[in-house]
Amino acid sequence: MTSADRATAVTTAAAAREHTRLVVRERWDTATRTAREEDVIDLMLVVSELVTNALRHGDGLAAFEAVATADGVLLAVHDHSDVVPDAVHGAGAFPLAGHGQGYGWPIIIRLARDIVVRPRPGGGKTISVLVPVRDQA
Repeated sequence: MTSADRATAVTTAAAAREHTRLVVRERWDTATRTAREEDVIDLMLVVSELVTNALRHGDGLAAFEAVATADGVLLAVHDHSDVVPDAVHGAGAFPLAGHGQGYGWPIIIRLARDIVVRPRPGGGKTISVLVPVRDQA
């Protein structure tokens, strides 16, 4: 199964994490190097938050992409909702108790960079982020 086939099969956060783990293994796990475990943990957390947000608040997951780059893994989560969460443009502060906001976006803002939200042709949106992944020292 190719990387594109695996991405097409992604319909849950668990499937997105597994697909992303395979992307990391293909790029970093060689005889001479491996990805830093703490970076992979951060990556898995961001994947979980983005996909879960698409499923819960984005009218469902339309597609998921994870691509290895020189700096890490570029994630693109496509959903069916045109609504852009207010927290996307926030400072990443954790919510105050009882204010009805979750921890997802603050975590994404703290662990990812190059966060871009753009409309999809025909409706919905794509949220793209880069999560840095370094070689194990």
